[in-house]
Amino acid sequence: MADIEPYESALDALPGAHPYPRTSRYHDAEIGVHRQADGTEVRYTKRRLLPPLDETGQDAAPHVVGAGERPDLLAQRYFGDPGQWWQIADANPVLDPRELTDEAGRVIVIPLADGFAQGDRRV
Repeated sequence: MADIEPYESALDALPGAHPYPRTSRYHDAEIGVHRQADGTEVRYTKRRLLPPLDETGQDAAPHVVGAGERPDLLAQRYFGDPGQWWQIADANPVLDPRELTDEAGRVIVIPLADGFAQGDRRV
């Protein structure tokens, strides 16, 4: 994962600066405001639509699932952050992220858009 400028990390720590941290899947989601009958405003995150899958495969690399692997462990291996499992889930057409690794031998794709961590690049 690319280094984040120090001031950007500091902004993420300020209450109200960003509703979600830069590494969250909801960081770029639109925030809506609902006004209740008494005038109270309630902020909410609007529906997050998945980006289209890259049909050419240029923005992803295949990974053969091994026994005992989990999406968070794969995110740690490829992105250096287990909380980025959602990037792998978004790149594969599954409803439940557990489907990604529930069957050893299954081939899934690992997105390359944000780059791999410097560690393991096995596929």
